[in-house]
Amino acid sequence: IKDTYPSATGPLLVHRLDMSTSGILLIAKDKDSHQILQEQFINRTVKKRYTALLEGLIVNIEKKGVIDLPLALDYIHRPMQKVDYSEGKAAQTLYEVVETDLEKNRTRIHFYPKTGRTHQLRVHAAHEKGLNLPIVGDDIYGQRDERLHLHADFIEFVHPVTNETMTFSVKAPF
Repeated sequence: IKDTYPSATGPLLVHRLDMSTSGILLIAKDKDSHQILQEQFINRTVKKRYTALLEGLIVNIEKKGVIDLPLALDYIHRPMQKVDYSEGKAAQTLYEVVETDLEKNRTRIHFYPKTGRTHQLRVHAAHEKGLNLPIVGDDIYGQRDERLHLHADFIEFVHPVTNETMTFSVKAPF
């Protein structure tokens, strides 16, 4: 990043993606822009969408809904997170089934996180009180594959200087 933008100052990354997640990452070029963009994340005005491929088919639950499971670090099994109703932090994810592949026994889904907890989408997909289907390639909550099939494919925010609504999308490579 510094090679591409040598004059960039202050913190650059505005948010993070889990290490194995591909897709759009928002970067600020200066400290003031970083602060303005960070505030948009804190105020939850940034719109984000992730596409994932799940191991299995969605059955016995709605094709569109909300997963509301509080998450906390599983100290014994780091870096795993766990659903914890007493000590966990609020974690909410909207989901929408895009398509099912009966032949491959997989479900393509869109996730719209309302909060941004570590491994939130991965736990909400895999946990029995969530979708009960791990993301393909999730070596922590599912089974290892050639890659984690989780991709940050859409983001919308207000530009910190021009106040224009900025929208970016990148198709999932799977």
